[in-house]
Amino acid sequence: MSKVFLQQAGKPDRLLGHVNEDGRVTRSEPGPDEVIGRVDLETGKIYASKLGPDQYLGRVDLENGKVYRHVALASDEYLGRVAENGRMYRHVPAAADDYIGSLPETPSFALTGAAFMLLVLPSIEQEG
Repeated sequence: MSKVFLQQAGKPDRLLGHVNEDGRVTRSEPGPDEVIGRVDLETGKIYASKLGPDQYLGRVDLENGKVYRHVALASDEYLGRVAENGRMYRHVPAAADDYIGSLPETPSFALTGAAFMLLVLPSIEQEG
């Protein structure tokens, strides 16, 4: 189980949750942890856990770490990239990508991409 951190400038990084080696993503909050989604380790497809069938959200390219959000009836939206060392970068058009978080323990493109899409990016979008 690898810890997922949100980067916070001038403060210690905040623990958001965990990614298990089987691809399950868990949010850590006060109280019991909650499984919020998973990644298919062979394809890089990322799913949110819902009642009934899981919802397909997007994918991480297992060759280069680029993360895409699924858009119905259109091209998928490029969100950012994850690095081999577990660092996550959010895409900023016409500028350098922003460092937003990390998965420092046992990173892989699949696990880090799932943490990016299911934990870190929603935390950033919720805050601002």
